[in-house]
Amino acid sequence: MTTPLTLAPSRRSDGTPVLTVSGEIDMSNAGELEAALTDAAGAGGHALLVDLSAVEYLDSAGLTVLFAHAARIELVANELLAPVLTISGLADMTTVHSLGDRT
Repeated sequence: MTTPLTLAPSRRSDGTPVLTVSGEIDMSNAGELEAALTDAAGAGGHALLVDLSAVEYLDSAGLTVLFAHAARIELVANELLAPVLTISGLADMTTVHSLGDRT
């Protein structure tokens, strides 16, 4: 059974591509996240902003996908995910914004 996951690509007014992710990211849907990150590739010199503020769960499969794209993404993390991103080392490989920094 696939865990509920919503992926919504958009662009900010400055052209920055954004992928808003909500739900849970685990091995059942990590492939969907991979495809969405690939499809929403940054353009015009902008890194892809991945908004994880509505993600309630992130397992190692999801982290693996994010690590694979770390060079071209920036993350927005909620209080639940911020420690996971730090402990895993992902925060050392890409920029992680808190919820107040995402504008």
